[in-house]
Amino acid sequence: MKIDMRYFLFFCLFFVFNKFNAQFLSNLNVTENDPLYATYAASLERSEYIVNQAYNFVFYDPNKSIAFESKHGGNISFAFKLDYKVKTKISEFYQKPIITASYSDIVKFYFYPFKNIRIDCEFFVYSSRLSIINFNLVNQGIADCEFSIYTYFYFSDKQFENLKCTNNANLLAFNHFEKPDNWMKEHNIPFQEDIKNILLFNSKINSYSVYENFSKGNDTSSILLFNDLKNKSLQKTKDDIANILGVQITFNLKPNERVAFKMVRGVYENEKNFNSFFEKAKILLNENLDKYLKENENIYSKIPDIKFNNKIYEAIYWNCFSLIRQCMLPPEGECNYNYYVFSREPRWGWGYGGQVFHESLVMLAYVFMDPIGAMNSQRVFMERQREDGYINYRTGPYLNETIETDGQFTSSAPWFNWQNYEIYLITKNYEFLKEAYNSGKKFYEYYTKNRDSDNDGLCEWGADAVLESVRDARVAVWDEVGDPKNFEAVDLNIMLVSEANTLSKMAETFGFDEEARKFKEDAEKRKKLINDIMWDEETDFYYHVNKNDNSFTFKKENDLKRKEIIAFLALWANVADKDKAEKLIQHLTNPKTFWRKFGIPSLSADDPYYNPIGYWNGPIWIQWQYLIFRGLLNYGYNDLAKELTDKLLDNIGYHLRTNHWFWEFYSADDYQAGWNKTYIWTGIAARFLIDLHLYFVEK
Repeated sequence: MKIDMRYFLFFCLFFVFNKFNAQFLSNLNVTENDPLYATYAASLERSEYIVNQAYNFVFYDPNKSIAFESKHGGNISFAFKLDYKVKTKISEFYQKPIITASYSDIVKFYFYPFKNIRIDCEFFVYSSRLSIINFNLVNQGIADCEFSIYTYFYFSDKQFENLKCTNNANLLAFNHFEKPDNWMKEHNIPFQEDIKNILLFNSKINSYSVYENFSKGNDTSSILLFNDLKNKSLQKTKDDIANILGVQITFNLKPNERVAFKMVRGVYENEKNFNSFFEKAKILLNENLDKYLKENENIYSKIPDIKFNNKIYEAIYWNCFSLIRQCMLPPEGECNYNYYVFSREPRWGWGYGGQVFHESLVMLAYVFMDPIGAMNSQRVFMERQREDGYINYRTGPYLNETIETDGQFTSSAPWFNWQNYEIYLITKNYEFLKEAYNSGKKFYEYYTKNRDSDNDGLCEWGADAVLESVRDARVAVWDEVGDPKNFEAVDLNIMLVSEANTLSKMAETFGFDEEARKFKEDAEKRKKLINDIMWDEETDFYYHVNKNDNSFTFKKENDLKRKEIIAFLALWANVADKDKAEKLIQHLTNPKTFWRKFGIPSLSADDPYYNPIGYWNGPIWIQWQYLIFRGLLNYGYNDLAKELTDKLLDNIGYHLRTNHWFWEFYSADDYQAGWNKTYIWTGIAARFLIDLHLYFVEK
């Protein structure tokens, strides 16, 4: 059965039987040892680019108090006092936090800092500028008590200034400064440096203090805040300093009495905006957050409701959509459609510039949650496309990154048409397919025209070729043999086979028979060249070849014969015949080379340049695993596809249970992950589970 029909079948079954899901994320019972993605950012419709704040919820570190932290925008944490006893660390609590609901922008939980004091909490990132914390306290004891909440606000890498308290003593205002990193400066990305802050409470502040020149390396639970905390010491250092603001609010609670402690943290641009901003914050202080939970339930109800036997897989599945959803931003600047960034928290320049084709592979999962949003994300590329067909390397609201090199403009790996067609297979949106075909045809023609310098029918990476190739650091061939411009690229040409075949399918849909035939012929010609020139009979593997003579030698004999993950793309694009596919599978399933504990490394493990937690010389890149996973299904290796999924989810699940992050990549051999947190493309892990479910539905 063709993949198109399989997806059509699933599409029908999904709408007949899975119209409403089980609202998994509204019915949690999560502890610090359970898998949960614990980063929160405003929903798409209330987000913006320039002034934007998201938070990581710290509920799992026994040496810290409950906290909502951000890398650059400030941290909020809490300590609690009952009569004369003070609890400042989670390890000291009578009962640690239990999370009951969690979506991309909101988390609900409860805990007992003391035996008879229960606190139910809601933390909600309302917008890029405003977040809300609601504590609902109840005295479950039999005696009156005095209970205090201490709120700490501090920055890890800067100080705040101009602190002032209003006359009604429930509003604190101050400034802090954020600096753009060098990447944002070099690319002229707009950035707000002088940030105005407010902390607004629903109760009168009993007292507040600022502690200057205290070590930022220490946890806030050690702060000398008020007289009754003087037994808590904080070590000073000479150079490593920060300012810490402490606020005390006290309640006298009778048995079974309930009180609400609420606060709003807000950031705004300048004093001209203060009055309107303050009015909005006051309204939110009394906002019922149930409606926002219902909004999330409605948004997430579109996700296929797969029934899992494995609870860790179930948690990974739903949390993947939270990761993707929170990276989506609304139209702004030059983007007339919604777009994504790589991460909202932590936010760094390179990951905040805009979209790139290879990150857009994650839209193949997001399309199930938000079909219009996934199509619109692809339209961001289309609307910025030049007349000659060129599409930027990176495209964002304030960025058109072209990286001109040697008279060429850098694009990205050509997955564009395949992505668009895969999205169409789910949305069945005919208008989108027409737009995609018109844009994709121009892009394909531009690419094949400008990346075949010797006109031999095979292409090489061009412009800033290392960036364009996706594998942009620690690549065995790039580092130890030569620049990618010197080689007919096996990965690029396999991708172009997929692009041509995809355009042929699109043309067939519209009845453009002649165009369909032409693209099919292009694909077959390139496929033959790949198999004739890039397949090595001696080692049964695909490699790059020297552009000058189509050999596997550049500087030293056979120095291009480095076994890299790119050869297995031949399975994804149906380039390999049955015999070659079987030989590739022998390499793939060899535990000494590619069949590692946690997936398929980007470089064979028997290569001397291999590092399981390096960069493109060993680690597991989830989006590339998906391409190989699809290749395994293409050739009927369904059990291997399932086993590969198990390997990947083992490591992903470990990190969701221990540090509660999704990561840019994962080690092939150990429970390690690397470089950047909350990286959008790991969200494609959800698509593995959807596709496996599809297979078993058919069976």
